[in-house]
Amino acid sequence: MATSRRAGRLSLLGSALGYLALVPPGLVLFVLVAGATVLIPTWVGLPLVLAVLALLRSYTGLYRTRAARILGTPVERPYRPVDQRGWFGRLRRVAGDPATWRDIAWLPLNATVGLALRVFPVALLLGGVGALAFPLYWPALPPTGEPNWIGVVPVTDQAGANLVPLQGVVLLLLWWALSPWLARADALLARWLLAPTERSRLTSRVRELAQTRAETIDTQAAELRRIERDLHDGVQARLVALGMNLGMAEEVLASDPAAAKDLLAEAQRATGSALSELREVVRGIHPPVLADRGVDGAVRALALRSPLPTQVEMDIGGGRLPPPVESAAYFAVAEALTNVIKHSDASRAWVRLRKAGGV
Repeated sequence: MATSRRAGRLSLLGSALGYLALVPPGLVLFVLVAGATVLIPTWVGLPLVLAVLALLRSYTGLYRTRAARILGTPVERPYRPVDQRGWFGRLRRVAGDPATWRDIAWLPLNATVGLALRVFPVALLLGGVGALAFPLYWPALPPTGEPNWIGVVPVTDQAGANLVPLQGVVLLLLWWALSPWLARADALLARWLLAPTERSRLTSRVRELAQTRAETIDTQAAELRRIERDLHDGVQARLVALGMNLGMAEEVLASDPAAAKDLLAEAQRATGSALSELREVVRGIHPPVLADRGVDGAVRALALRSPLPTQVEMDIGGGRLPPPVESAAYFAVAEALTNVIKHSDASRAWVRLRKAGGV
C-alpha cells in the first residue's frame, strides 16, 4: 500500500512538472486570441480566430484529461456543436458559446493560481532533498551570518547546520502530506471552469431529447409507411384476387360446377397466402417470439431461420430488457442478417449482444 501511495505521489509530481511546461503556451494562446480578435475587421482575423480557438479547445482538453485522472471522474467537453457553414456563422457560433469564454478566462487563472499549485509541491520536494543533503557540502560554505539558501536557519555554526536536515525532513513530510491535496485543488480548479455548467448540461440534454424525439417521429412515420406498403402490395393484392376468384366462381357455378370448384380452391389458397402475409406484417410490428421469449430467444430464432450458419453469443444478464430496447435490438439484428444474406456473399455470420454498465 505504501508503495502504491509513493508511486501515486511521484506520478503527481511528474504530471505537475509536465503541465508546468504547458503554462507558457497557454499564455501565448491568450495573446493570440486577443490579437486575432483585434484583426477581425481586416478579414484576416476570422480564420485566425477560429484556428486559435480550435487550438485553445485542444489545449484545455489536456487539462480536462488530467483533472479526470486525478479526480477519478470524467470531465466532459462543454462545447455546443458547430453546425453552421461559413466563417461568420462558425465564428458567431463559437463566440456565442459560454464555454469559449470560460476557456479564455481560465488561461490567466491557470498561469497564476494553477502555476502556484503545481510549483509548491515541487519546491517542497526540492527544498527537502536539498536540506537533507546540506551536511555533505556545508563545510565548503563560509559562515556568513546570513540566512541560508532556503531562508530559514543562519549558517554560522555547527549547531545551526545540524538543524537544516531536520527542516528537510519537515519539508518532505509536508510534500508527502500536501501533494495529493494540491493536485486535487488544481484539478478542481480546472473542472470548475472547463467542465460543463448545470445550465449547459440542461441545454445539451434538451437538445438531445429534441433530436431523439425527431428521430423517433421519423422512425414511426417510416414504420407506418412500411406497414402501409406491405398491406397495399401484399395483403390487399391477395384480397383483390380472392374477390375476383369468388366473383368468377359465382358466375360459372350453374353452368360449369367443375370450373367453379377450381376457382373456389384457388380462392382458398389465396386466403391462406393473404393470412400468411398479414401475419408477417403483424410480426414486423412486434414479433410474438420477442414478446414471449425476450431478445435472447428472438435473436436465436432469427439465427435458426437464417440460411447462413449463424453463431449467437449473449451476455445480457438474466432479466428482461425494457421492451423498446428489445424491439430495437431485435430489428437491428434482423436487418443486419438480411443484409448479410442479400449482399455480403458471406459463408457464415455471428451475432454478439452484450450488456455492460446499463448499456
